Amino acid sequence: MLPDGPLSVIDLAEILEEKPVSVIKFLMTDLGVMASMTQNLDSATCVAVAEGFGKIGLEESALATGVVFDEDDPADLKPRAPVVTIMGHVDHGKTSLLDTIRKTQVTAGEAGGITQHIAAYQVTRNDQTITFVDTPGHAAFTDMRERGANITDIIVLVVAADDGVKQQTADSIACARQAGVPLIVAINKCDLETADPTKVMTELTSYDVLTEEFGGDVLSSQISAKKGTNIDDLLDKIMLQAEIQDIKANPDRDAECIVVEANVEKGLGTVATTLVQKGTLRVGDVFVAGETHGKVRALLSTSNNDRMKEVGPSTPVRVVGFEGVPCAGDVLIVAKDEQTAREMAENRQRIAREKSSSSYQAGLMDSVAMTFGAVKESREMCVVVKADVQGSAEALTRALRDLKREDDQAIVTVKVLVSEAGEVSKSDIAIASVTPDTTVIAFNIPASFAAMEDSRVTGVPIEYYNIIYDAIESVESRMQEVLSPTPEGEYVGSAKVQEVFNIGGTGNIAGSRCTNGFLKKGANVRVMRGDKILIESRIKTLRNFKAETDSIEEGNECGIGLLDFEAFEPDDVIECYVE
Repeated sequence: MLPDGPLSVIDLAEILEEKPVSVIKFLMTDLGVMASMTQNLDSATCVAVAEGFGKIGLEESALATGVVFDEDDPADLKPRAPVVTIMGHVDHGKTSLLDTIRKTQVTAGEAGGITQHIAAYQVTRNDQTITFVDTPGHAAFTDMRERGANITDIIVLVVAADDGVKQQTADSIACARQAGVPLIVAINKCDLETADPTKVMTELTSYDVLTEEFGGDVLSSQISAKKGTNIDDLLDKIMLQAEIQDIKANPDRDAECIVVEANVEKGLGTVATTLVQKGTLRVGDVFVAGETHGKVRALLSTSNNDRMKEVGPSTPVRVVGFEGVPCAGDVLIVAKDEQTAREMAENRQRIAREKSSSSYQAGLMDSVAMTFGAVKESREMCVVVKADVQGSAEALTRALRDLKREDDQAIVTVKVLVSEAGEVSKSDIAIASVTPDTTVIAFNIPASFAAMEDSRVTGVPIEYYNIIYDAIESVESRMQEVLSPTPEGEYVGSAKVQEVFNIGGTGNIAGSRCTNGFLKKGANVRVMRGDKILIESRIKTLRNFKAETDSIEEGNECGIGLLDFEAFEPDDVIECYVE
């Protein structure tokens, strides 16, 4: 058994009952590590050395690793409700289908008429309960959609009969395969004149999805969510698939749940929509979820917000009592006491910090390599992301981090300084104000009065969005500005350098011709050489022949002198901007 933390070579040799020289030799020849007797080795290296000498039986506790594995006795398993995830391309009718099943209007409350959260609901059919999980279809919510696949028993793939298989449809099929979950195809919008269900089933064959009509084993149903056509047939096929799978769980044990979504609500604190997978979750249970922990103060129904005392397997419930905000997809498990829960959460935070440190060092090495080996300049645009729920914050952050703009000289990427659920606070403005030109993105949330005051004083902009497309497009346009910045003011004209003159005491003057608009003395300019921006400056002197002038109009020749720049070359372009 090896103690936690780093060990010196001599201490490790003593534990292994080996000579220090032997340990140093093994490090050099087998691991490629050069170490002296007093040098400390990290835990992973110590384990590798111990295994190399055949003297280790390493066992780490759940508290140390933050991971718990617990299998149920098959004799204790009882039937539970199937968890069904609705997936598919944006605007193919996923939420409308769920509306029809639940007799509600969910889409009407979503910005832009699209689903931007994962939501879980329960419905009853013929005295049997089905749990539905609705996932967004837009590409930016791929992570959230994958989580929907990972917590489900059956996936209903909604495909519009008038539109066919699209990118997110293919993504959803990939998610289902990765999770090993059976598919049921719901061909929606069959009431439209342009509907072609056969075309949809034919396109699905190219993704190895063969419906029963085409001789395969995938159940399908041709429906109309708006008209309510064939909904009963779809529900019957869901129950048939659930019966084939023989879905069971043990309700008589400590609960194990999945966090579907989390957000901060006034008066309640952190509230997480959670799906119980095993056991029964009760008010008063102490739990750990991801890197946070807490105690169940209240269980609220996802449909009508009624308070509940306990919930069993396959039941979605809103849990109140978190010490922090968990991430969507975190596993929530009941712990025996608060001390245990706190230790597990702290160890998970430690492990997350170590991973973050490793990724940072790898990124730093890449940055150093780019600095010495690449010719392109690396530029960053900083943002602070605040959203109403944690899943949306993660999805938006992932989408922004994947953005990249580049030209021959530079690469622009997005650095997310903060990504959290909750309203914009003073601390968010303080963080944004440290880095120049940082923008705060508020997604579906307001900013506190104190934050708005600080924003006005510090000049940190807060931008409000309720549709993810708009937020991404806005950031992309600002990235282009970072890539090719323009001086302050309005573009009024440009001149082309024809010859460079050296004037004693004045320096180099660009003999130029104004090619369009006009140039004004004292105006902001930028000097372009091809597509490359050489410098942003200001016109110091402007001469027409030998006379100093305030402006030069199109077609006239002039001599231009700039502040702090003299390295002109013929064919350079000087663009003029007037504030």
